[in-house]
Amino acid sequence: MTGAQLDQSNRPGLLPVVIGGDIGAYALARQLHEATGQRVVLIASRPIQAIVLSSYIDVVFQEAEGEALIALLQRLAANRAAHSAVVMANHDSVAHTLASHRGRLEPVYVVPFPSLRAMEQLSNKVGFSAACESLGLRTPRQAVITGADLAAGDPKIDIPFPLVGKAAIGSDWDELTFAGKRKIYFLDSPEQLHGLWEDLRRAEFASTFLIQEYIPGDDDAMRSVTAYVASTGETTMIGSARVLLEDHAPSLIGNPVAMITEPHPMLWEASERLLSLVDYRGFANLDIKIDPRDGQPVFFEVNPRIGRNSFYMNAAGVNPMVPMISDLVDGRPGPRREARREVLYSLLPHHLLLHQLDDPALRRRVVRLAPRAVDPLLDPAERSLRRRVLVAIQKLNHDRKFHRFHPKPLLRRRGDASRSCARRRTGNSP
Repeated sequence: MTGAQLDQSNRPGLLPVVIGGDIGAYALARQLHEATGQRVVLIASRPIQAIVLSSYIDVVFQEAEGEALIALLQRLAANRAAHSAVVMANHDSVAHTLASHRGRLEPVYVVPFPSLRAMEQLSNKVGFSAACESLGLRTPRQAVITGADLAAGDPKIDIPFPLVGKAAIGSDWDELTFAGKRKIYFLDSPEQLHGLWEDLRRAEFASTFLIQEYIPGDDDAMRSVTAYVASTGETTMIGSARVLLEDHAPSLIGNPVAMITEPHPMLWEASERLLSLVDYRGFANLDIKIDPRDGQPVFFEVNPRIGRNSFYMNAAGVNPMVPMISDLVDGRPGPRREARREVLYSLLPHHLLLHQLDDPALRRRVVRLAPRAVDPLLDPAERSLRRRVLVAIQKLNHDRKFHRFHPKPLLRRRGDASRSCARRRTGNSP
């Protein structure tokens, strides 16, 4: 097990429930299992095999959203005592649903998500930008486009190319389906921008869309901050990581797949001020980029939930479920926990990560930290040989995916290997 945990014998009456079927959902289930010692109920229609073959996850194979999801949660916790179940999820739309129906889930469930008011003020990227401006925190310059604007024709954008396009409200975007849909759009020309407008009109997009200035910098310019704000308004858990590499598949672009945990006190302080501004409660995950032109942080967004890669907190020594359960189940919010341990968190084979990284200093850190790297899917508590083989194959499949969506010359990898062999011959270490 990783990180701080609760005494398992103290949690026999707690029902942990996770909604979702991806790697992030498995990480939540592992965190809850390690914090409580209990089996975890997971709701998903098509979960990954690492979940299906888990030794401590009971899957409810059901497509559940909206009213159907709330009704299912109520059935799972029928006749249970107050504060005897906890529900976790990793998607904006599910977070919005749980917050909207909090009154029907509490007090049996504890629901560690912010209020709808706080969501509207921060997870809506328009409100987020305004809140940051009020605190003197920099955000990308942006143009706000509504469905009505699109219906009237192609909006005029006075921000120079290259541009970035993204939905202002993640929960609205989660519910939209159309061919070629991306999480984030990188736009280099007026033709690409026009194509995006056409796609949104065909999809009958009626929410709010943002066109932002592009902040330069590779994946390793990104920082992630994960926090838990207790019911008292105190931040009782916080940690951060430097992103090394992000996913580049269209539907997952921007999701970190490799990170090094490290403390960033200035980013912590700014994040806490931002959350406090709207009386935030529950888990939050912030995306921040360091602008290489001046070294200053640019705040991108607050996710109104724990992040998909929250297991980096466990790697750094703090299981996020511990302060949450202590606060909402036990009614004891403190003490403050800070994740300060340096650890490599990676979903990738080490050879692929090293091949993709350009920064020599980061590559040396990866080599140094690789022997103790943490992957949430590689849980020693899992005993299934079939599961281990499938997870190993899935890990290797990242080679094929990155070759397709983010290719790098193979020659460099061969050159690296040659230099590594030369170092071994001369007795020098990286």
